Amino acid sequence: MAKLKITLKKSLIGRPETQRKTVRSLGLRKINSVSVLPDDPTIRGQVHKVRHLVTCEEVAE
Repeated sequence: MAKLKITLKKSLIGRPETQRKTVRSLGLRKINSVSVLPDDPTIRGQVHKVRHLVTCEEVAE
């Protein structure tokens, strides 16, 4: 199964609480922190919600 490498690129200061919680649920805390998660519709939806704050790339196993 493919995986997604998600990196937090922008600050959460001044962002709505829902976006903060979404980034936190992706396992990201500080700027440039990286999380590798399975590529499934749930994760894709979360990434889409905060796509202006993160970068995402596919990683082959």
